[in-house]
Amino acid sequence: MSLTIVTGAAGFIGSCLVGKLNSLGVSEIIAIDDFSNPEKNKNLENKTIAGKVHRDDFFTWLGSHASEVNTIYHLGARTDTTEFHWEILEKLNLNYTKEMWMACSKYGIPLLYASSAATYGLGEHGYRDGHDVVEMLKPLNPYGVSKNEFDKWALKQPASPRFWAGVKFFNVYGPNEYHKGRMASVILHSFRQISETGKVRLFRSHNPGFQDGMQLRDFIYVKDVVDMLVTMMDKKPEPGLYNLGTGKARAFHHLAKAVFSAMGKEENIEFIDTPADIRDKYQYFTEADMGKMGRNLAMNLNFHSLEDGVKEYVKEYLAKGNYF
Repeated sequence: MSLTIVTGAAGFIGSCLVGKLNSLGVSEIIAIDDFSNPEKNKNLENKTIAGKVHRDDFFTWLGSHASEVNTIYHLGARTDTTEFHWEILEKLNLNYTKEMWMACSKYGIPLLYASSAATYGLGEHGYRDGHDVVEMLKPLNPYGVSKNEFDKWALKQPASPRFWAGVKFFNVYGPNEYHKGRMASVILHSFRQISETGKVRLFRSHNPGFQDGMQLRDFIYVKDVVDMLVTMMDKKPEPGLYNLGTGKARAFHHLAKAVFSAMGKEENIEFIDTPADIRDKYQYFTEADMGKMGRNLAMNLNFHSLEDGVKEYVKEYLAKGNYF
C-alpha cells in the first residue's frame, strides 16, 4: 500500500487537495485533523479516503505505518490571524511542524508544508521567496511569526526530508471555506452581504497612498493552489521555500465588482473603517514573486483570473451551497 497523508484534511485547502487527489484516482489517503467541528467535517463527506487519524495520535500512528507512506502534505495549522495566544500557535504551528519535519527526515518521506505570505509583514523586503531574506522578515501578527519561525528553523537543519517545500500561500479563496467565519475570504463575505443587504462593505483606506477599496492583494483560486501542490510533489523541484500566488495584485474593489457581476446584481459598495485592532497591522499591498516557482518547475504558470475564479466560485459553489 502507498499512502498519501493530508493534515488539516477537513479544512479549506486540505479538503480541496483531497478532492483533487481523488479526481486523479488517488484514494489511499489518510486524513489528519481534530475532526471536532461538524461544519468542517462536511468538507470530507463526498471524498474517498482510506482512513482518519486524530492529529494528536498521528506521530504514534506514523511510527507503525511509515513504510506505507509515500507523501505528506502538511496543511494543518491554527490559521486565525487574530489568534494572540502564542502557546497555541507555538504548539500547533511551530512544534508540531518540527516534529513532522523530523519524522519525515527519519523515515525518508517527502514533505510539503504550508507556510504563509503573512511572513512578509508589510513587505519591507518585497515578496520574494529567497532564503536570504527569511531572517529579516517582520510578520505583523503572531500567526505570521509562527510560520516564519518554522521557516527559519527548517533552513538551519542539518537533516531534512529527501524532498521538502514550504509553500507561502497568498490570499486563497474558493469552495470549502464555509466553516471559517471571520477568516473566510472576502468573496464569501461579499456574497453573503449582497444576498442579505444588496451591498458590500469594504474597509476604508487609512493610508493616503491608497484610495478606498484599492488596497491590493494577490488573490488565488483554491483550485489553482491544489493543482500546484500536486505538481510540486510530482516534479519535486529544488527543496526550499516557494511563493504561491498569481503574481498579480488586484484591488478589493475589483473583487467586489466581480462578485456583483457573478450574481447579476448592480454594484453597491459601502466603505467602513478598518477595525482598530487590526488597523496598524493591515497590509495594503501583497504580490507574490512567482519567478522561482516557474523556473524550478520549468513551466509557465497559468492561473484563473480573479474574474473567472470568482465567477465559478459564486455560480457553482456559493449559489448552490456545493462543496468541492
